[in-house]
Amino acid sequence: MTTLPTTDRTVRYYLGALSIGLLAGLMSGMFGVGGGTVIVPLLLTLLVFDQRRAAGTSLAAIVPTAAVGVISYAAVGAVAWIPAIILAAGAVIGAQVGTWLLARLPQNAVRWGFIAFLVLVIVMLFIVIPSRDAEVALTWGTGVGFAVLGVFTGTMAGLLGVGGGVIVVPALMFLFGTSDLIAKGTSLLMMIPTAISGTIGNLRRHNVDLVAAGVIGIAACTTTALGAWLATLVDPFTANVLFAVYLTFIAVQLAIKAVRAHRSR
Repeated sequence: MTTLPTTDRTVRYYLGALSIGLLAGLMSGMFGVGGGTVIVPLLLTLLVFDQRRAAGTSLAAIVPTAAVGVISYAAVGAVAWIPAIILAAGAVIGAQVGTWLLARLPQNAVRWGFIAFLVLVIVMLFIVIPSRDAEVALTWGTGVGFAVLGVFTGTMAGLLGVGGGVIVVPALMFLFGTSDLIAKGTSLLMMIPTAISGTIGNLRRHNVDLVAAGVIGIAACTTTALGAWLATLVDPFTANVLFAVYLTFIAVQLAIKAVRAHRSR
């Protein structure tokens, strides 16, 4: 059995985890993402976690963060409950497909493919501006669409470790015509069962620093509602621009990883 690497619980450790949580919560609330794209790289750099423990700790911290985000968006009627459940079920299946493909597909090719997808989404964010009054039309056709989107999201999460929000939020806006607020609230709800399932597995493998996850999660909860509130204040176009900046940050992160992986061959 593997054991969790020891970590010095210094003032720097707690301040680092607190800072990470505050920033991750704000991003989660504003953009409807789990915050893992912020938490993981900062755990690697500020607290010097290894990749597996950073990913496991991030996933655990996402659970309370997403829960507060859902409550915040539900308060303004911006959560599509049934689509979120369908998305979550598909994501759980897709995650298994993604981990199976992980050992069979060239990781760098997948990274560059996803970067191309993000570039397309960024361009679309400046072309398609969602209406704040748009709602989700739940039919048999859209139900199947949500399931397919959930499987795709879970597969990419298993392959690259990216959060589902960067896929689900733009897909709900562009493919299903939802408002940006409903897309964000629904995305956060979809993440909760997926994050819980993943965290249980990570705890069994001792890949979670529970103290760091607790500090990050609690800190994130204090700013998630603020981020969700700010999302309601900005107009849809401004929200799209801000989301495009966030996706650009993620694309750059993936590109750096891809280049480093290529050079290390």
